Amino acid sequence: MPHTKSAWKRLRQTEKRRRRNRGWAKIIKTAKKEAAASLKAGDAAQINTTFIAATKQFDKAAAKGVIHRNKAARLKSRLAKKVNATKANAAKTPA
Repeated sequence: MPHTKSAWKRLRQTEKRRRRNRGWAKIIKTAKKEAAASLKAGDAAQINTTFIAATKQFDKAAAKGVIHRNKAARLKSRLAKKVNATKANAAKTPA
């Protein structure tokens, strides 16, 4: 345990940041899972909705400093690739 006042303050700050970051990590993880589920379902409207929601969450997390902006860009890029591939496959196969 810390002994000095500054060390106690640093402990409080670290704990506060850890809680905040874990909350945002959960939000990001959930957004990724929802997007993956909608891709699996194949509903075009739902795919667009979840893609937009997920990218928004990634950007917010990056803006708050929870994740690096390059990581947010990478997550969005990978998700966009999957969305576009799904749309391309849907367009190729006549229903």
